[in-house]
Amino acid sequence: MISCEKTVPLSLLCLACLGSAIHSSAGPKSISIIPKPVQMSVRDGVFHLTPATVIVTSKSLSSEGRQLSAMLSPATGFALEVRNKAAAGIASIELRLDKSLERLGEEGYQLNVSPRKVSIRAPKPAGIFYACQSLRQILPPEIFREALVTNVEWTIPCVQIEDYPRFRWRGALLDSCRHFIPREFVKKFIDLLVLHKMNSFHWHLTDDQGWRIEIKKYPKLTEIGAWRKETLVGRLKDNDAKDLKYDGRPHGGFYTQDDIREIVEYARVRNVNVLPEIEIPGHAQAAVAAYPELGYAGNPVEVLTKWGISENIFSVSEGTIRFLKDVLTEVMALFPSKFIHTGGDEAIKIQWKASPEAQARIKELGLKNEEELQGYIIRSLSEFLTSKGRRLIGWDEILEGGLAPNAAVMSWRGEKGGIAAAKAGHDVVMAPTNYTYFDYYQSKDTAREPLAIGGYVPLEVVYKYEPVPQEMPAEFARHVLGAQGQLWTEYMPDPKHIEYMAFPRITALSEVTWTPQERKDYPEFLERLSTHLKRLYILDVNYRPLEGPR
Repeated sequence: MISCEKTVPLSLLCLACLGSAIHSSAGPKSISIIPKPVQMSVRDGVFHLTPATVIVTSKSLSSEGRQLSAMLSPATGFALEVRNKAAAGIASIELRLDKSLERLGEEGYQLNVSPRKVSIRAPKPAGIFYACQSLRQILPPEIFREALVTNVEWTIPCVQIEDYPRFRWRGALLDSCRHFIPREFVKKFIDLLVLHKMNSFHWHLTDDQGWRIEIKKYPKLTEIGAWRKETLVGRLKDNDAKDLKYDGRPHGGFYTQDDIREIVEYARVRNVNVLPEIEIPGHAQAAVAAYPELGYAGNPVEVLTKWGISENIFSVSEGTIRFLKDVLTEVMALFPSKFIHTGGDEAIKIQWKASPEAQARIKELGLKNEEELQGYIIRSLSEFLTSKGRRLIGWDEILEGGLAPNAAVMSWRGEKGGIAAAKAGHDVVMAPTNYTYFDYYQSKDTAREPLAIGGYVPLEVVYKYEPVPQEMPAEFARHVLGAQGQLWTEYMPDPKHIEYMAFPRITALSEVTWTPQERKDYPEFLERLSTHLKRLYILDVNYRPLEGPR
């Protein structure tokens, strides 16, 4: 395992500095909503939150009202009553659906605060939910504490906000394969996405180094494929292949279907879509270790113990295609996501080139090469998912063999794949390495940072990213659904290490995907971030401090 010892003192030093400033009530100068709203004006006065305050909702929003009450209760100690009507003269927080605001879209809202009333209106419940996130952020940071706070005046500045997201897809990927991620941290990660108004959790569940999702029809996938005997120490390219060092400790774990249902429901009530990823046709060694007949290895293989990419690839037999459809059928039963991610990246095709079966399949289908064979498999699975009311999405390599009309592309090897996909009429999620890979270093002084895979993606680079490339003709920009950050966990052995690599870079990305481009301002963002870091501190997030090594 890789130690995260370097990260904790840095964060503790930063958090100690914040401690002296954490006991102050909210006022106009302390308004620091992240991501930045589309429009906001500040007026004189404040709203006082007290035990007598009531939350007023219609019956259709009663769950949102209870959710807001639960969010405000731990720190304040107030059990705010949720009612359908407010009595005269009682200060209230009112939640209302308003069809006249449909121009704001499904996630837009209006938040108006006066001394006697907080009014939240939105065309859809999701907008109400996001308005409540903004409301939390204009309260003192202590509102995020889970225990009673007695020395804070719970005041809300009088503001008028109209807000809605720029992009539909605002998310982050978490890799549970290279290192297994405990269920409770997955929930915490979802909560942190919610804090930043992000709505997509991309969950990487299968790879060479571990298969993490229970599939009832194929129990060996988790009995065998979820466990590796040991893990490489250090970075692969820093070692001679003949002199690799391993920790000698078994590593593994998986999510039962009940675990997954629990997490998917946890995300749903927080307006987060969980996007599962099942890697096809490469990154398949853990599956082949469990069921050798799915591949071409000849001899049994183990779950991969080093980083990098395995040559083991799924075969193109009818039996393997049935297996993949069986797996996707169980995945669809667990995940209501419209999109299902099937990977498609880094599929080394050496075994296909050497396989008489694969070569015969290429000839039988009238294909030119192995890339078109991958395209055939991806199109077949796309048609299968489409027949079930779902859509396939995959990494940009899936473009190389031709795509089915309903498929979407996640562009990671720069932006060219995303541009090509959009021009061909496919929806795109932008995820380029040089802006959104949060397994990359945050400083050029890598000796003072925890070990990472390489690269350099500092906070400012993330913030200044523009998901619609300049090279993309304007008429195709509508195909850019949004963007997401990637947390590949080869060198992130535990949740605190993940947090250090994720934050505050995810904070910056949230503003990239929500806030209008013309409203973004990096120096001003840093000012708001200084308050936001207090929230992360209270939430026990091991973020990288701004004054850390650059």
